[in-house]
Amino acid sequence: MQRLIHSFPQQFYKKICTSSMLVITIFLLSACGDPIKEQALQQLPITQQRVTQLGDALSSGQVRNANLINQYAEKVSAQKPSLSSLIDEFKKDASTQGPMYRALLDRVNTAKNQPQMFASSQALYDELLNIYQAADPVLYSDALSDPLNVLADMSDGQLPRVNSLSKAQSKKANNSQDFGTGEQLIGNPSYGHWQSGSSGTSFWAWYGMYSMMGNVFGRPTYYSDWGRSRNYSYYNDYGRTRYSSPSQLNNQTKLDQRTKKSFSNKGQKYTSPYSKNRTGSSSLSGKSKTAQTSANRFRTNTARKSSYASKSSKNSSFRNSNTKTSRSFRRGK
Repeated sequence: MQRLIHSFPQQFYKKICTSSMLVITIFLLSACGDPIKEQALQQLPITQQRVTQLGDALSSGQVRNANLINQYAEKVSAQKPSLSSLIDEFKKDASTQGPMYRALLDRVNTAKNQPQMFASSQALYDELLNIYQAADPVLYSDALSDPLNVLADMSDGQLPRVNSLSKAQSKKANNSQDFGTGEQLIGNPSYGHWQSGSSGTSFWAWYGMYSMMGNVFGRPTYYSDWGRSRNYSYYNDYGRTRYSSPSQLNNQTKLDQRTKKSFSNKGQKYTSPYSKNRTGSSSLSGKSKTAQTSANRFRTNTARKSSYASKSSKNSSFRNSNTKTSRSFRRGK
């Protein structure tokens, strides 16, 4: 056990407070005899390093779609200067200040400093693997196709979509409803959340500056309508299990189940937004296609216990899904 403890980089211990050190020490000691915990301990610094390397790749211009976001943002800003503040927000996606990258950092910090929040060592290990894969620069570039294509749509056809069919082609292929410019980001917890109204129905609420998407381009998007008629997006059809925390996935599952029950009580048919993949991807990497296979497996397993599911009746891989973490950077309004 001493050899395992000393194998961690010294700087790892210097950056955490005394309380976090106590938690990790207890976790280290409890790993004796638990091979999954030992795997999680070995995976933690590897995942941290991958996220750091992704940050370096973004900063040095080595992520293709991040570079295109900067180029598209410049052109759309010149075309529509009145939207410059919103466009500047999308430019952050090309850097380490973007909500997707900061979400990965947040999840790493939760795994590192609060391992007791996970219902099992398997849940922790799975989360570390998901973060590691999400931080792959090629996969991350594909994930950036959503905000990139929002900028493309904002250009009114002047800029082509990337890694995706045109809006008209995708809409026809999926028989989908038009939820307005920015619809690729609906359902993605990095950009907003589903909020329940007084009537009990849930509608999409954007975070912070992204609220301009609804104010300028769209109209209220209700969960049941979106679930039945949504179009393709990378996040919802390929990256959901990679670019969501366990608690976010749990919240999505609970909302889906609650909506289904409400429809059933009224004798109405309900279609889940995750019941099938939408058509619309184009020229994605092989790694993203592998991620889609995992997404299909996730949909199959959501009705039963999985590595994300809690042993408690709360059905969460966190022991308390209401526990606050440092996600406030995405919630400013």
